[in-house]
Amino acid sequence: MFKHILVPLDGSTLAEAAIPVAAELSQKLGAEITLLHVIEKNAPQVIHGQRHLTNEEEAKAYLKDVAESKFAAVVEVNIHVHTDEVSRVAASIVQHSGEFTPDLIILCAHGEGGIHDFVVGSIPQQVIASGVIPVLLLQPQEDETIEPYALKMVVSALDGNPNHDSSLDVAADLANAMGADLHLVRVVPTLSTLKAREAAAGTLLPATTNAILEMEEEEAVNYLDEKLKQLYTRGILASAEVERGDPAQEVVKSATNQKADLIVLGTHGKKGMDALWAGSVAPLIVDRTHLPILLVPVRRD
Repeated sequence: MFKHILVPLDGSTLAEAAIPVAAELSQKLGAEITLLHVIEKNAPQVIHGQRHLTNEEEAKAYLKDVAESKFAAVVEVNIHVHTDEVSRVAASIVQHSGEFTPDLIILCAHGEGGIHDFVVGSIPQQVIASGVIPVLLLQPQEDETIEPYALKMVVSALDGNPNHDSSLDVAADLANAMGADLHLVRVVPTLSTLKAREAAAGTLLPATTNAILEMEEEEAVNYLDEKLKQLYTRGILASAEVERGDPAQEVVKSATNQKADLIVLGTHGKKGMDALWAGSVAPLIVDRTHLPILLVPVRRD
């Protein structure tokens, strides 16, 4: 399970939404914390409508105060300010993730342009593209009050690909360690929610395509039954469901119905920044919910 968590902070209240999550995980998991601030070249005094840390002295004082006031005494908290001014903050965080070797990075996505504007081509995408480190993506809102974080329900979205089972392993281990419930969901499209080439085939051969989707639904039920049995042998109790429809919409619906505190998704670190999210359901889920989402790099097919 996670033993070293990297938390980049820029001084804004929105970014501070990561602090209670990091505090809860560090205490329950016995994880070490590294708080990081990267000095940005020609940094603005205000970012996201709030103050922005612009110099080493101010940043160190801020991180020191966070470390001392927001984390339990038993938690080891390190602070680091990257003082060489950089133009590409995202790239610098990726570089530091290699230096500090965390096994989880907590990032906040925010901005009036919508979650896609932040995610595509920026920090979460670049870190995931590095290929090995899970990213816990938080989506704080402007008027949201920061409260202690409680993880009581984890929803693990699966697609049936064995190469992607590592995301379920992470979800199960995390739920078990945190004393949370675990719910598995797999979505089988309907004829009307198929995408691209599959949709074209469905239009030409609707009866055949419907029959194939019904077989896929039956396979999905068996798949989840097998996963539940495997979890039970590990002493982990979980629930599961197969839904029909648009994958992103149904995953978010399931998470809402389960009153989830976290959605766990597997995602690919493909070559090239534009390729990371291409054809993936992950950004569509991110767009549809403000719930925390844990993005777990998975093996390429």
